[in-house]
Amino acid sequence: MPTQQSAIAATGLRKSFGDHVVLDGLDLNVPPGTVFSLLGANGAGKTTAVKILSTLITADGGSAQVGGHDVATEPDAVRAAIGVTGQFSAVDNLLTGEENLLLMADLHHLARPEGRRRAAELLDQFDLVEAAKKPGSTYSGGMRRRLDLAMTLVGSPRVIFLDEPTTGLDPRGRRGMWQIVRELVADGVTIFLTTQYLDEADELADRIAVLDHGRLIAEGTADELKRRIPGGHVRLRFADADGLESAVNVLGVLGVPGEVSRDNDALTMRVPSDGSLRSLKTLIDRLDDRAIEVDELSVHTPDLDDVFLALTGNPDNEKVTTR
Repeated sequence: MPTQQSAIAATGLRKSFGDHVVLDGLDLNVPPGTVFSLLGANGAGKTTAVKILSTLITADGGSAQVGGHDVATEPDAVRAAIGVTGQFSAVDNLLTGEENLLLMADLHHLARPEGRRRAAELLDQFDLVEAAKKPGSTYSGGMRRRLDLAMTLVGSPRVIFLDEPTTGLDPRGRRGMWQIVRELVADGVTIFLTTQYLDEADELADRIAVLDHGRLIAEGTADELKRRIPGGHVRLRFADADGLESAVNVLGVLGVPGEVSRDNDALTMRVPSDGSLRSLKTLIDRLDDRAIEVDELSVHTPDLDDVFLALTGNPDNEKVTTR
């Protein structure tokens, strides 16, 4: 449930365009200083949610607060508290990187000396000092994305909406953006992240929500979501065949749920598990009680790809990028 401490809170948000329902009763609660990731295929309603929460469009129903302000009745206060980096760059190609930042400083009504100081800080923070005097048209995709986010930060927002911020970036650019996000959160900034890259959500998000046809169908940490999907197991490797045989017999007698499989050549066995600490401890205790030594143990859980497909039944014509 939303609380006074929530950085972002929404209850029953609804939005339709004509007969097409885009959001159908969206509830959200995002604590401050965290990364909240909203996952969904194209058309699931992610960008619409961001636009409502950032006051760019109005909801048809429900309520929402951002930074403690109501998006419907206090839109100016919400705008003063947030930053938004959309899917498409807001960089002006005709202006230099420094000029883009100074323009944003003017829009935030910063005094000229303060604006120049803030621009210099951000150019340094985002490793753009050498490119500061070059026009935006000469920037690479990664540089443009960094400048775009730097422009968002001119007003020192405490809540930032990142709508698919790494789309089109190469792996180095994506990881650079991830590091910037981590640094912002370490400073207490709240990040609302929408993405189609499931590994990005896995890497960054404190909590993840899955949006499907305008409804939240699951929410939790990445590990909690993974444990909801069958297929997790613990792989045990033994030093000799006697150890493997003893473990198979013990676990079979004790009725471990699911199918235990073995590989005699590799001296390994697979035991179904939800990946939780409790189930892992139970397994180890059962083997330890019988003095069965395990040479190597590894836990395997489904990844977010498996979670997303299992929850949404995502058809082939809906794109969710996993790399």
